[in-house]
Amino acid sequence: MLCFDKVGAGGALKVLKRLDESLLTGLAPFRQMSRAEIRAVLDLAASRRYPEGSTVFAAGFPAERFYLLLDGTIRVLRTTPEGEQIVVLHIPAGQLFGIAPAIGATTYPGTAVAASEVIALSWPSRLWSDFTARYPGFGLQAMRTIGQRLGELHARIADLATRQVEQRVAAALMQMAAQGGRRTTGGGIEIAFPVTRQNIADMTGSTLFTVSRLLSAWEQAGLVASRRRHIAVTDPHRLMLVASPPPA
Repeated sequence: MLCFDKVGAGGALKVLKRLDESLLTGLAPFRQMSRAEIRAVLDLAASRRYPEGSTVFAAGFPAERFYLLLDGTIRVLRTTPEGEQIVVLHIPAGQLFGIAPAIGATTYPGTAVAASEVIALSWPSRLWSDFTARYPGFGLQAMRTIGQRLGELHARIADLATRQVEQRVAAALMQMAAQGGRRTTGGGIEIAFPVTRQNIADMTGSTLFTVSRLLSAWEQAGLVASRRRHIAVTDPHRLMLVASPPPA
């Protein structure tokens, strides 16, 4: 069971009220650890509950802590040279984030925002080298996470360069459904965190008007269903064909 102190004014980090080790045993960074090792790691952790829309950390700020997302979804933003914020990826529960020490960075390269209400554990960045040296499985998973996210970023760049906007929007919906989706009756997948049409436009290098037009057309065709800040992919197979049409 999750048990947290309330976050007071200013949103200070709170020490955990004795989380059970079993909460982390199934998560990839901790699978190779014994319960005693997980206990030692938990005893060094602080916790915080972040309301939807709040900033966990901002790009360019000192990377003083690294994080594990226990619940919810993190939206990562980057700012272009022109000053425009774009959504570069979403991080689901169970993953590390804010791991600037893993790439030798002293500041955060992106801004992490709570896409829904989230609960995260965090540790001081000075403990990173000790964790990775003492727990090889933790360090290996961190490297895999970095590789996976670099792959996602490269794929996003390739999408912007080679795909039509309709394909990019469909691919973004499918990716969010895969990362944080729950099955609905009828075989659909609802994106489990709030997402606006502007969010989708920011992810795909599109405009709010274009995204709204596409979603309205797909809703009429039975591919998606939407209500305020929530979207479900009602026909994943057909939407996948839009994202990656078969060769002519």
